[in-house]
Formats: sequence, C-alpha cells, structure tokens
Amino acid sequence: MRRINIDIIIKKVKEMCIYANQNLGDDVLGRINQSLKNEQSPIGIDILEKLLLNAKIAKENRMPICQDTGMAVLFIEIGQDIIIDGGSLTEAINEGVRQGYNEGYLRKSVVEDPLLRINTKDNTPAIIHYNLVPGNSLKISFAPKGFGSENMSRLKMLKPADGIEGVKEFVLETVSEAGPNPCPPIVVGVGIGGTMEKACILAKKALLRDLGLYNKKEHIKALEIELLEKINDLGIGPQGFGGNTTAIGVNIEVFPTHIAGLPVAVNLNCHVSRHMHIEL
Repeated sequence: MRRINIDIIIKKVKEMCIYANQNLGDDVLGRINQSLKNEQSPIGIDILEKLLLNAKIAKENRMPICQDTGMAVLFIEIGQDIIIDGGSLTEAINEGVRQGYNEGYLRKSVVEDPLLRINTKDNTPAIIHYNLVPGNSLKISFAPKGFGSENMSRLKMLKPADGIEGVKEFVLETVSEAGPNPCPPIVVGVGIGGTMEKACILAKKALLRDLGLYNKKEHIKALEIELLEKINDLGIGPQGFGGNTTAIGVNIEVFPTHIAGLPVAVNLNCHVSRHMHIEL
C-alpha cells in the first residue's frame, strides 16, 4: 500500500487553482489560433485577437484570465492501493481550494445556501467527483467552472426513438438559444446515456478532455466533428458578434443506459475552458 499525506494534496490543489485561472491551456490556445486563420468576420477576427492578448496579459502578470474564477470542480481517481495519511481527502481538497483562491487573489463566488445567498468567502465547498480505480496513484483533474456558461447548460430525457438525430437537434438548440451568453467561442461538453444525473456528470467530464483528443469510439468521434461544424454554421461567432467561430470544440462522453431512455446533457464552457490534470 502506498501512502500519500494530505499536505501534498493541499499544496497541489492550491497550485492548480492558481495556475488554471491564470494560464490558458495549450489546447485552447491552439484552437483559438487555428480559428483566427479561418474566421471570416472582421469583428470576429478582432475579438479572437483580443482574447489571445487577454490570455498573454493574464499569464505575464499572473492575473486571472476571467473575473469569474468559477466554482471549483474536481474529478478524483483514487487508486485502490492508496492510503491517505493525515486526515480527510475531501477536507484536504477543500483546504487546497481555500488556500488557492485566497493566495491567488481569485474571486470567491460560492454561497453557502442557494436561497439565502451568503458568501462562504473562500470559494468552498468544491464539487468533487470520486472514482475508485486499480493501482496506487492519485489523479486530480481540476476545472474552475464559470457560471455564465454553466447557466446555459441543459438536460433532456429523449426517447430512444429520437435517436442520433434527436441528440443533434438538442445540442444545436441548446447552443443556439445560449447565443452570446456563455462567452463564445465555446467548448461544448455532451453526455449521452446513463441516468439523469450520470448524463450531466458525463457532460462535465467531457469538458476536461483536451481539445483535439476525440472520443475513441468512431461513431462518437464522427458526431463530435459533425456537431462542431454545424455549431459554427449557426453564425453566432466570437462573443456573439457574428462569424464562423462559435465553438472551438465538441467533446462527447457516453455510458450504457436503460432500454427505455436516452438521457442527453449539454454542458457549455466559455472560451477559456480552464482544465488541468496532475498525478501523484
């Protein structure tokens, strides 16, 4: 059995909170640069250039890429041959978030009760998804989730007869109705299958996959490529001012489901699409 002390976890989570909020990922930078070459709208080109400049300033000055530094979402893969020493893993993760948002001067956006709306003042608690896996490593995936895009996300319980065309229609409808609100160019995470809540988790997890890494299932990969093309044909464009760069990626995750259902969730990310991974 391998032992990992919570102090290491706290330190790593803290560092992830700060780094992910200040540095645009290479995959996202690559897609924006690629889109800049293909964008046909002069306003769209100007906006994409400003997004790249914003990312450069944020990195050089160690400032947040966006003022909404998000609610901390973490996916944790725990090797079954690991022992966590020194305390609770959940408490360690939340302490890392607390320290990261305080030391990184990141906006605290979490309220302790959804109706009373009193701010927790340290951006905790985090949203944590655990998965027990074989091995003796601990993998941490972190995504600060801004709510301009989160609020535009949707779930629909399709009928099996709706099939793949029903899935396409729902994804395109969701993006179209969201318009400029999620700060395009967006990344579209889609979860298909499972149950109601599983589809939503799949859609969220899809946003953690680097852009350009397609689903391993060929029919799902083809759907990702087709939907990205159709979304960019909507004409919403960068920040909603028109153009052919409405999205820079569509990532889809699937899971087995019941014979009577076809759950589909769409989780949108703004253009910064912050995410990073470490393994201890």
